[in-house]
Amino acid sequence: MELKDALVEFLRGRGETVDDVGTQGGGSVDYPDYGRLVAGKVARAEATRGILLCTNGIGMSILANKFPGVRAALVGDSMGARMSREHLDANILIMGGGFIGKFLAREIVKTWLETPFAGGRHQRRLDKISAVERELGLQPLKAPSERHE
Repeated sequence: MELKDALVEFLRGRGETVDDVGTQGGGSVDYPDYGRLVAGKVARAEATRGILLCTNGIGMSILANKFPGVRAALVGDSMGARMSREHLDANILIMGGGFIGKFLAREIVKTWLETPFAGGRHQRRLDKISAVERELGLQPLKAPSERHE
């Protein structure tokens, strides 16, 4: 919670738009409830990128990568942040708050936001991942206004 609040403040200080859908209390919560909110927004193109935090990040990684079009990367250092963007065009950054302090988290987020996707051979690989999603029947999510209920 403390790390989330520090990162929200850091991002807003950079002029970033932040839609904080995370927990507001210090008690134990079920991470899938929050991870699905962020991954869903990214999958429906309601947000271009998202950041998820939990104690170790592993559960959030498993959850977020269930969503079509989401490329969530669990990152623990600036090099991982750079590679996740440069090579994988990661659209969700995940960090384990139990292992990362505020200073390192800010450096990771800064690197992740400022690193462009390299394209080229990396795009070819992402296209193959998208093809696997299609083969498995994982269709892009529709925005709420496009649903016919």
